[in-house]
Amino acid sequence: MAATLRLSEAVRQTADSVLITNRHGRILYVNPAFEATTGYSSEEVLGKTPRILKSGRHDRAYYEQLWSTILGGETHQCTAINRKKSGEIYYAEQTITPMKDAAGRVTHFVSVCKDMTERRRIQEQEIEVRLAATVQRQLYPQNPPRIEGLDVAGAVFPADVTCGDYFDFIRMQDDVLGIAIGDVMGHGLGSALVMAETCAYVRSFAQVDRDPSEILRKVNRALTNESEEVVFVTLLLVCIERSTQRLVYANAGHTPGYILDASGAVKRELTPTGPALGLLAGSTYGRCEELVLEPGDSGVLLTDGVTESPGPKGALFEAEGALEVVRAHRNESAARIIEHLHAAVAAPGGGLRQRDDITIVVFKLDPQR
Repeated sequence: MAATLRLSEAVRQTADSVLITNRHGRILYVNPAFEATTGYSSEEVLGKTPRILKSGRHDRAYYEQLWSTILGGETHQCTAINRKKSGEIYYAEQTITPMKDAAGRVTHFVSVCKDMTERRRIQEQEIEVRLAATVQRQLYPQNPPRIEGLDVAGAVFPADVTCGDYFDFIRMQDDVLGIAIGDVMGHGLGSALVMAETCAYVRSFAQVDRDPSEILRKVNRALTNESEEVVFVTLLLVCIERSTQRLVYANAGHTPGYILDASGAVKRELTPTGPALGLLAGSTYGRCEELVLEPGDSGVLLTDGVTESPGPKGALFEAEGALEVVRAHRNESAARIIEHLHAAVAAPGGGLRQRDDITIVVFKLDPQR
């Protein structure tokens, strides 16, 4: 008797839904977990059949197989798609076990269901994020442009599966190379989608215009007109005319970039020329005075994942920390400089999780040019 009571209490307290029917499917018992999951009280379901949970998501063959299995005395296991009293769909990992009398005849069925709705939602979300990350990676330049006398490289180091940072190399009209670097507010899937949208706009407008300030104005207008929510995108666009080595830029609220001379001294700071994209539809972006690049000059473009990373003594790494690394390795390739800079930013973390996306673009003019 004591064992029977303990078993009854275990069924009552288990977190999984338990439903017991007679051979004809009439409900004889449900536990409190069933009531909590489905929204039905025991009084509402006793004497009825599990059809009250029918969602319409299973076809006739599904039920025919179910009944064939359990009436044959075999256990049936499946992922059932049921409907709560509220009309909400839920997913359940279900096991239906036939109970037999001493003669081996099936007399009752015991159904145990584990609610898998939240786990399934998380799994679906993870799949969506992985797919978004795959698409996003395809948006980044697969290889840097090959330009005689100009060494260019860029890299993204995401803090999460998806990334809100952006960089691009764009071949524009009249032998102009566009170099873009941007940062979308936030992390994860939403930021990645905004980044992809921004990337598409920049590439599109850069095919018909070579003025970086005008390109940013058009991108800003597109983002504010198309998005129902407020987006916040910082973006630095540098345009280099390859035949003359003239450089112009426009900066929509982004972390400043830097042009260094052959000795490593700062020759020009590429400070913001207007507000971040997506805030105000009528924003304009001033165009800086042209700068003529000289042999041995280099440029470094960053996102704030670099400048706002912890430094070796706990203070922020900041722009000067990045420039020190660039100066120390200025005679190496653009790709190698990026490797050194990322290593320097990552080192002080001591194995801690990266807090923000990190993106770095470096370009160098051949000192012998």
